[in-house]
Amino acid sequence: MSPSAIPIETTSCLTDKGVSHTLKKAVANQSPLADLNASLCMTALTQNPRTVPEPNSPEVFAQKTCTDHMITCSWTHTEGWKAPELKPYGPLTLMPTASVLHYATECFEGLKLYRGYGGKLRLFRPQRNCARMLTSSTRIALPGFKPEELLKLIVKLCATDGEKWLPKSRPGTFLYIRPTMIGNDSALGVQKPKEALLYIILACFPNLDISQGPKPGLKLLASRDDMVRAWPGGFGYAKVGANYGPSLLAQGEARAKGYDQILWLFGQDCEVTEAGASNFFVVWRTREGKLQLVTAPLGEKIILDGVTRRSAIDLAQSRLSGKVSNGHSNGHAESELEPLEVVERHFNMGEVLDASNEGRLVEAFAAGTAFFIAAISEIHFRGKDIEVPLKGGDMGLYAGKIKGWLKDIMYGNEQHEWGLVVDEE
Repeated sequence: MSPSAIPIETTSCLTDKGVSHTLKKAVANQSPLADLNASLCMTALTQNPRTVPEPNSPEVFAQKTCTDHMITCSWTHTEGWKAPELKPYGPLTLMPTASVLHYATECFEGLKLYRGYGGKLRLFRPQRNCARMLTSSTRIALPGFKPEELLKLIVKLCATDGEKWLPKSRPGTFLYIRPTMIGNDSALGVQKPKEALLYIILACFPNLDISQGPKPGLKLLASRDDMVRAWPGGFGYAKVGANYGPSLLAQGEARAKGYDQILWLFGQDCEVTEAGASNFFVVWRTREGKLQLVTAPLGEKIILDGVTRRSAIDLAQSRLSGKVSNGHSNGHAESELEPLEVVERHFNMGEVLDASNEGRLVEAFAAGTAFFIAAISEIHFRGKDIEVPLKGGDMGLYAGKIKGWLKDIMYGNEQHEWGLVVDEE
C-alpha cells in the first residue's frame, strides 16, 4: 500500500502509540541511557553582566532582552542526557543541516517568574508546564525526560537571575521563562534526531494584558474557510513551533485590518477553537436561562491544554458554580456574582451570533500565559461585527473576577497550592 493510501485512523494510532510509549519510558525510567539530572548542573557565572531595563520600556516591548544566564543540556541517542550547564546567555551553534532548521523538530514552553508583593520570587503551577513539554517533545520525536528534573533546572536559573532582574523594589513584575528543546542532529535525512539540545532562558516581557488600543478589549477576526490552525489527529495540543509559524501570515493580515488576533475556527460548522495563541472562553445564557462559561474541549487534541485555561476552569468550578468549595485558604467558597455552569464542549460561531442577536451574550475572554486574561470586545465574523459586552468596564465581570483570583495566587496575595516559592541564591 502506498503511503498516501494509509488510512488516517492507522497513522493516528501509530502516532498515539509512539507518544504513549515514549512517555511511559520517560516517566518509568525504562531507558538504559542517562536521565536528565539537575543535580549534575555545572555553573559558570557571567563576567559581563547585562543592564536591567525598566518595566514596559521600549526595550522590553522589543522582546529581545534576556537575563545574564541560561541553562543548556545536550542529549545523544547513544549516551542520553549529559550534565546540564548554567552559563552566560549567548548564541547557540548549529550546523546548517540541523534537524530543527529543516523539519521543525522544536518545542517550547512559556511560563512566568513573578516578584510577589510579599517580596518572594514565585512560579505558578510550573509542574503542568514541565509535564506538557514532555508531551510536546515526544510528539515530534525528541527525547523524553523526567518533568521534575526540568522543573529543578528552571528553579535554579530563576534563583540565580531573579534577585537582580526582578528586584524587590518592583513587586508585581515578572520575567518570561522559555524552556526549549530542538533537534540539533546534523544529519539531513528525514528521521528522528539523534542529537538534541534543551535550553532555558529568562526574557524581559511586556505586560500584554493591559489594553493598548483606544478602547478596552481585544478585537478578533474570525478565520475563513481557507484558514486552518489545527485539526483532529494533528499536533494542535502540543506546544511545537510548527503550530505557530504558519499562523503568523494570517495574524499579520488581521492586524493590518485593525484586529488584534485571529479567532481560529474549524470545519464547515465554524467550530470555535482558539484566539490567536490563547484559549477562548465565552459567557452566555442558554435559551432556557442557564448562565454558562463555555470553552472548547481537549478531547480531539485540536487546542492547547493551557495552564491558564485549566486554572480558570478550576477556579470557576470551585468559586463561581454556587457550590461550597473546600479548596480555598482565603474562604472564596462563594462569589457575589450569579453562579454559572462551566462547560467544555464543541460550539460554533452560529451559537455565538445567536446569543448576541438574542441578548444572551454576557462576555468573552482569551486566556494564556502571555496575554493572561484578556477581554474580548468585538468579533468580526463573515461580514458581521459582534459586539461583546464589557460590564466590568475594561473587561467582563466574570473575567475580571477570575483574573483577580489568579493574580492574587501568582503574586502571593493568596497562599495557594498552585504557587511555588523560589529561594533566591
